[in-house]
Amino acid sequence: MKKRWRVAALGICMAMLTCACSTQTEKADTSSTQQNGEKKETAEEKAEKAKQAKLDLIDPAAYGNVDGLELEKGTYLSIIGKGSSETYWKTIKAGAEDAVADLNKELGYEGSDKIKVVYSGPGKSDDVDEQVSILDEELDRYPAALAIAIVDSKSCEVQFDLATMNGIPLITFDSVGNYQGIMASVMTDNAKASTEVATHMVESLGDAGQVVVIAHDSKSLTSQERVNNFIAEIQNNHPNMSVAGPYYMDQIDDIKKTIAEQQLDIVPVEGQELDEEQQTALDDAIAQITDEDIYNYILEMNPDVKGIFATNGDTTMQALTACEGKDMKDVVIMGYDADQEEIDAMKDGRIAGMIVQNPYGMGYATVVAEARCVLNMGNEANVNTGYTWVTPDNIEDRTVQDILYAEK
Repeated sequence: MKKRWRVAALGICMAMLTCACSTQTEKADTSSTQQNGEKKETAEEKAEKAKQAKLDLIDPAAYGNVDGLELEKGTYLSIIGKGSSETYWKTIKAGAEDAVADLNKELGYEGSDKIKVVYSGPGKSDDVDEQVSILDEELDRYPAALAIAIVDSKSCEVQFDLATMNGIPLITFDSVGNYQGIMASVMTDNAKASTEVATHMVESLGDAGQVVVIAHDSKSLTSQERVNNFIAEIQNNHPNMSVAGPYYMDQIDDIKKTIAEQQLDIVPVEGQELDEEQQTALDDAIAQITDEDIYNYILEMNPDVKGIFATNGDTTMQALTACEGKDMKDVVIMGYDADQEEIDAMKDGRIAGMIVQNPYGMGYATVVAEARCVLNMGNEANVNTGYTWVTPDNIEDRTVQDILYAEK
């Protein structure tokens, strides 16, 4: 009898032990999804927060949601960028597609009833001719509205006239133009942003020294705003600082010619042509000059440079590469955008600061602006999609991570 009681007691103890272990395991599992009493975010929740952080930067806030936009079934919207392969333009495309997905969900459209958006852009960024060709093709499809980031502010006027004649509303985003028929412009406040860069540059250099300005193009109003406002802040308010440039990267043929003439000791005389032998030698020399040579030439022409302001991701990274190649690592580099290379360089402290725009929000707000045009709801003349000043000190902050658009 006692033996049976011992066996029973042993069984009860084992059951209690198993229960306790199970409870501990459950607690461990629960604690793994909690931190300081809060449930750990899922990947979907984190992505939704990052999306909302980008949309919250948009002003007016009405352009950060699709409420009340009751477009007809099958509405076709067209968006044309300045490029298609770079992260920046891919992120604009993603924002536009998410806005249309939100519209379809809100309106309950499925299958062939869905609202459609097509993003197109030149294979090579800032290719004026290809962008105009794309514009012609899209106008032939008669979209309900068309949005474009203008490469050359004077290149599309004939097509814009045609769109207006056919009742196709026009929106600009990222890069605006002077065409009178534009219904709204969705973009970064480049005047404010570039002035802020100048202020940070002044602080970094102790309000003294030379700054070189390198711009990605001379034709777009966006580039002009960035260059002009940066230079104005330096020249008007900081007498102990000077500006060299701007050097425009769509005018590199002129720079290449100058470099080649120096290499061959050719001194051009106005109104006098080179002989055939000299011209052949000059053409051959020009053909051998690379983008790297151009940036090296800029640095050689400005040996006392203390800082460089570059107006987009490509020029920022090219300037950094040139400085490192010449062991000019003390030069303070500030620029625009947030491609993965720039993010990595900033984390290493090789880039001092950059304006990170909001391309996702820009794409989203562009679709909203197009929808408002189609519905005759009226638009704000300027929709500000916001920007964030990012430095090595804040790049790991959650608020900054939420707005970075390169892969992390």
